[in-house]
Amino acid sequence: MGELVEQVDDQDRVLRIVERGEAVRSGWLHRVATTVCRRPDGRILVHRRPHTVSRFPGQYNWLVGGAVDVGESYGDAAARELVEELGVRASPKFLFKYLCRGAVSPYWLGLHEAVITDELVVDPSEIAWHEWLTPDEFQEARQRWSFVEDGLEALRRYPLDFPTGGNPTQAPPASTRTE
Repeated sequence: MGELVEQVDDQDRVLRIVERGEAVRSGWLHRVATTVCRRPDGRILVHRRPHTVSRFPGQYNWLVGGAVDVGESYGDAAARELVEELGVRASPKFLFKYLCRGAVSPYWLGLHEAVITDELVVDPSEIAWHEWLTPDEFQEARQRWSFVEDGLEALRRYPLDFPTGGNPTQAPPASTRTE
């Protein structure tokens, strides 16, 4: 049996447990937790996915994350993914969530932010290349490189120029900020 996730409704309430592959194929809503990784000086982690992966091969992303496991919170999933993909332990700060229509299938996306000071030990099956970019370098790269579309959708909701990420004066409506 494949990876199990919670199928949720349009209000992010659990309906039942399903295989993630089936949720994706059927277009059922499920949960994904992502994290924007920043250095204390504001640089943002950007990475390229391996050409061998099934989803978004060779594309760039600025988010690290994956599916929320059954019974897991968005925050716990975000922290687990940081360990799995980057080899770092951190306590990601929950910023907001929203219903992402997704390039592959729809899902609720919980966006977090973590300031990372440790050296990364990336999982090569998830990350083929990575670099810490200034917000200006990142904006330039966005124009030149092929980024995962779902990540670009999240970027439209996240102001890069705020010193530590999401601007609390421009937070999404309260209904989307709960974890």
